[in-house]
Amino acid sequence: MFKKEFRKYYEQASRFLSNDIGIDLGTANTLVYVRGKGIVINEPSVVAINQKTGQVVAVGAAAKQMLGRTPGHIIAVRPVVEGVISDYEVTEEMIAYLMDKAQKETKKMLGPRVVVGVPSAITNVETRAVRDATMNSGAREVHIVEEPMAAAIGIRLPIFEPVGTMIIDIGGGTTNIAVIALGGIVRSKNIKIAGDRLNNDIIAYIRNEFKILIGEKTAENAKITIGSALPRSVTETVVKGRDLVTGLPREVIITDADIRAAIAPSIDNIMEGAREVLETTPPELISDVMQRGIHLVGGGALLHGMNELLRETMKIPIVVADDPLTAVARGTGIILENLKLYKDVLVKNDDNLPQAK
Repeated sequence: MFKKEFRKYYEQASRFLSNDIGIDLGTANTLVYVRGKGIVINEPSVVAINQKTGQVVAVGAAAKQMLGRTPGHIIAVRPVVEGVISDYEVTEEMIAYLMDKAQKETKKMLGPRVVVGVPSAITNVETRAVRDATMNSGAREVHIVEEPMAAAIGIRLPIFEPVGTMIIDIGGGTTNIAVIALGGIVRSKNIKIAGDRLNNDIIAYIRNEFKILIGEKTAENAKITIGSALPRSVTETVVKGRDLVTGLPREVIITDADIRAAIAPSIDNIMEGAREVLETTPPELISDVMQRGIHLVGGGALLHGMNELLRETMKIPIVVADDPLTAVARGTGIILENLKLYKDVLVKNDDNLPQAK
């Protein structure tokens, strides 16, 4: 009895003395949720560093503007690649910057309690790297949740009920596919094909077909403007780049058919991953999924025709979540509202692993 009362007062005091923060640590963008305020930050996961001094020049949108435009001594890097940390120290700097920015007006005595979303099926060492980077950025307490689970919670799916729920999260670096029931992930697959791969597909296609070299930002703009998974009314856009023959600037007009041809192999791989998950899912859960549909979240959910193509391929209804880009971040926020209820969906902490350096 005394322990329960003590725990209750401890939690109340902790809430008064520290913030609760949820982080969707993505390859393309990082979103930060602050309890009581909602999502306060949605910034590109990019950091610009001065190589002469080793200091961080810019983080987020300001750093993304520098991609491909920096002088020799400044580099703009993405510290998270395919959903996992590739540069530990830079990731730590980025998380610290974003947490400080999120708490700018509500800084409290103690460090924040943080829930971080990570891709499903990443290794224990990769999970530990995320945990340590967040702790070293000033967090008092860190909890890890798999992104498909966080997304399902974020869009208010009945994860604790004895029914099957399937979710496909197409992000920047990875596509997470999972079937959830009774508060756990029954089957899942993590595919390292998502928004960034589609951008690279477009760059390669335009280089091969038009003999023009374009940048990642140009490819992403073309994907957003006229990209589609299925034929649509003819649309076109102008892309500018460097002519590979003359070395001079040149522009060409590309259509939605060009974008579709470029990204088709990667889209097929995502479809195949979804089929593989369904093939290993227990029949009773498949029946639930057929009735309730597959829920689509992440930036890839916004690709024109993606839901129709999935429906035609899988022969299952597809439900595009409201505001699919923020589903994971909203899920971390809901978990923070009641950590006790959601404690079993969190990734267990393995204290036997070596500390990340």
